[in-house]
Amino acid sequence: MTTGIEEARIPLDPFVTDLDGESARLRAAGPLAAVELPGGVPVWAVTHHAEAKALLTDPRLVKDINVWGAWQRGEIPADWPLIGLANPGRSMLTVDGAEHRRLRTLVAQALTVRRVEHMRGRITELTDRLLDELPADGGVFDLKAAFAYPLPTYVVADLMGIEEARLPRLKVLFEKFFSTQTPPEEVVATLTELAGIMADTVAAKRAAPGDDLTSALILASENGDHLTDEEIVSTLQLMVAAGHETTISLIVNAVVNLSTHPEQRDLVLSGRAEWSAVIEETLRWSTPTSHVLIRFATEDVPVGDRVIPAGDALIVSYGALGRDERAHGPTAGAFDITRDSPSRHISFGHGPHVCPGAALSRLEAGVALPALYARFPRLDLAVPASELRNKPVVTQNDLFELPVRTA
Repeated sequence: MTTGIEEARIPLDPFVTDLDGESARLRAAGPLAAVELPGGVPVWAVTHHAEAKALLTDPRLVKDINVWGAWQRGEIPADWPLIGLANPGRSMLTVDGAEHRRLRTLVAQALTVRRVEHMRGRITELTDRLLDELPADGGVFDLKAAFAYPLPTYVVADLMGIEEARLPRLKVLFEKFFSTQTPPEEVVATLTELAGIMADTVAAKRAAPGDDLTSALILASENGDHLTDEEIVSTLQLMVAAGHETTISLIVNAVVNLSTHPEQRDLVLSGRAEWSAVIEETLRWSTPTSHVLIRFATEDVPVGDRVIPAGDALIVSYGALGRDERAHGPTAGAFDITRDSPSRHISFGHGPHVCPGAALSRLEAGVALPALYARFPRLDLAVPASELRNKPVVTQNDLFELPVRTA
């Protein structure tokens, strides 16, 4: 495969066996590192905080996949396992400039602060119900499967108006969507089925609108302009995917961090630190999103002593830049909920494409974590942290399971 990247590349491990080590190598090679995505796809990765902020607001880097030289030359196959993340359909994630502002304005009309805050009661109700179902006898169980996964999944289904009966199938499809190991023959079918479920949801809400975000997206209007069905379907898929995966990882990673740093856990359980500090430090130190795909250079873009050539692709390596000492000081490698300026991270993005669901994710974690530890203050890992296994997902810091015991 030809590319503007001529130097030796750092391959991203498709099985994510050592995310921290890989992130450290990327950071050391930065601020702009030449990397190879699973499938042999060469891209650039920004790995330092300051440079990431600059590039995330640089108009020379766009979301239009047709700018990508490798895509134009037919070097990226339609069945590449990560194609759904690089080319996810027309939504505010994949357009720039005036068109992005148009879509974001219409989405913002639907995803209001009031709508997010209105979800607090439902989040609390779901949290309490799930906690009631957890074993309290000190036995070992998978906290991810029993709590961290279902909570945000039910929340996003409620928010978007997706039938609960669809959730088991969506779980299977999104696992294939994110995985580096999805067989090529299943990639296109997975994307087609996901889009079909979202289209069915939109059609149902057009016929019978409800008090949900999909209905609000259908009704959103700005000077007579409305979202098209294609835009609603892509937006719905984007928000369901990001809305549950990020929060699952945030809750799981927070529990792992507190279990492996008992002195920090004591601080928050004793009231000497706030749960918001746990959430922000988890977002920085073990960010739910490892790498975000993909932006494309419309012209040569200098970064430090390197250049992203026109037509090349860029990913943002949040796992690397979250521990950048230039931004977070000499203790950037430590998990510390008492650090100054805990919200300086950009783990939900920066600039025009900052994550619109950040407030909801923080709200869910802000309800779920204190309730979990109020119910089970002695909650701890049931296996050594070294035995926890990441799923083969290069975009998410996502574990297969989280074995814990409550006493």
